[in-house]
Amino acid sequence: MNHPLIPQIIEFAAPVASQLGLELVEVQLHTHQSPPLLRISIRNLHQDTSLADCERLSRTLELTLEGQGLPLDRYVLEVSSPGVSQLLTTDRDFTVFKGFVVKVTAPFMGEQEWIGQLLNRQAQGITLSRKGRRITIPEHLVSKVELWTE
Repeated sequence: MNHPLIPQIIEFAAPVASQLGLELVEVQLHTHQSPPLLRISIRNLHQDTSLADCERLSRTLELTLEGQGLPLDRYVLEVSSPGVSQLLTTDRDFTVFKGFVVKVTAPFMGEQEWIGQLLNRQAQGITLSRKGRRITIPEHLVSKVELWTE
């Protein structure tokens, strides 16, 4: 269950992040700790999220939140990146993870899941190498592509 202060925190934090070229991914408030922990995950809209991005938002946000009169006397602010998503969705994802093992969910040739090395993604489909054999799964059949971690 989300803490009732989270919408108010997002209202103040989202514009601050946006001005820095960042996007809020998740906001959590853990009040069962002493002092409470305000955890904010961010993503850089233009490049990989860096430690400098987290520091810039943390410093700027500290001043903004203190001036808003939130009913928190003391709290720990933690700004971080959510890390690499397992799901490949953008052209950039398919370029960055070319050569990695992926799982493609698609009903094709009697199978529902295809695990293989990602070779490329083009208009005609996603091409994998499975045990040295190339297979192209038509794009319109693909419901999900994710990094395979097992």
